Amino acid sequence: MRKRLIGLLFGILGTAFVAGCGLTVEPEPDLGNPGPQKVELVVWGAEEDAELMERIIREFQTYYGGQADFRISFEVQGESQCKDVLLGGLEDGADVFTFADDQLNALAAAGALDPITDADGIRDRNLPSTVEAAMVNNQLYAYPLTADNGYFLYYNKQYISEEQVKTLDGILEAAAASGKRFTMDWSSAWYVYSFFGNTGLQIGLNGDGITNYCTWNQTDGDIRGLDVAKAMLRIAENPGFSSCTDEEFLAGVKNGSVIAGVSGVWNSVAVKEAWGENAGAAKLPTYTCNGRQVQMASFSGCKLIGVNAYSEHPEWAARLAEWITDEDNQRLRFEMRGQGPSNIAVADSAEIRQSPAIAALLEQSEFSQLQRVGGKFWDPVAKFAQNMAAGNPSGQNLQEQLDEMAENVSAR
Repeated sequence: MRKRLIGLLFGILGTAFVAGCGLTVEPEPDLGNPGPQKVELVVWGAEEDAELMERIIREFQTYYGGQADFRISFEVQGESQCKDVLLGGLEDGADVFTFADDQLNALAAAGALDPITDADGIRDRNLPSTVEAAMVNNQLYAYPLTADNGYFLYYNKQYISEEQVKTLDGILEAAAASGKRFTMDWSSAWYVYSFFGNTGLQIGLNGDGITNYCTWNQTDGDIRGLDVAKAMLRIAENPGFSSCTDEEFLAGVKNGSVIAGVSGVWNSVAVKEAWGENAGAAKLPTYTCNGRQVQMASFSGCKLIGVNAYSEHPEWAARLAEWITDEDNQRLRFEMRGQGPSNIAVADSAEIRQSPAIAALLEQSEFSQLQRVGGKFWDPVAKFAQNMAAGNPSGQNLQEQLDEMAENVSAR
């Protein structure tokens, strides 16, 4: 006790001495409560999603508000260009971003994404096709967000009957008879796949994950490449057909010149507004090829949410990605944007079943294939198809054109 008192006395005298000399004593820092961690995150998404994403972010910050000091901002970045922009500078890229599933392989190979730890939970909550789309070499790298990146048929019931809508011949007959048009974008290889996909002719990625193989110029079998080319020329010659971009299709729907067309769920609200109770949606029709009816195929895909492997706050970024893709927010996404959910519970809801566009997409999914092609697929196919849409004005041999297309698609 005596030693403690002496020590206390010297401590008081020492403090008085320092104060008397005009010096100040810095108080010891309070390490017990350093305050909430400051978390800054940037989210990239489509311009059309701005209102939705900002709402989702606000609710996330409110829910977790006591656990961190959040500074979360939303920036517009087109989903189709996300990969290229992100790989231009990973450390400067968004922490959380929306992208189309066909960009996954490149992002994973570049180290932009790390494998997700809670893979089993995500598999259990989402449609198998969307989980597959989010995987590379059996590892999950992204969070499924939608299951609607595909296309189907819109048609106006005032002009086209339920029987006619089953075949492209019937649709074209109805369009020509009424002085209207059926449209499809042949300047986009994405849509042109429809004619080749269920014929036995093949397109896909080689083992390197970069280059393609292509047999669309095949000269034997039940259906040859030449048969598909001739079928496309017959369609192009029909007065009821027009090759139009997606924007031109929608403009035609609004002005009454278009009564059917191939597009996706992103136009469902606008089509419904234009056609009202006459708005119909169905799987793609069959088309006549080599004397038989061939079901038109489609590329399928989904939107994914990625977490930047270079994020300064990877745990919070992952938690935000889970929040954006959870059941409640996928339901909200459908309500606000009409986008089809990847979440199983939402996809099985009454609201989804009552959506003609989503129902048509699900019906078409039986005849769809995940879009897994390399970059050299797009331009050669578009060039070939645009020449078919124009009626092959140069008169170039069709087999030569098919061979040239396949060679360029398969180029290394």
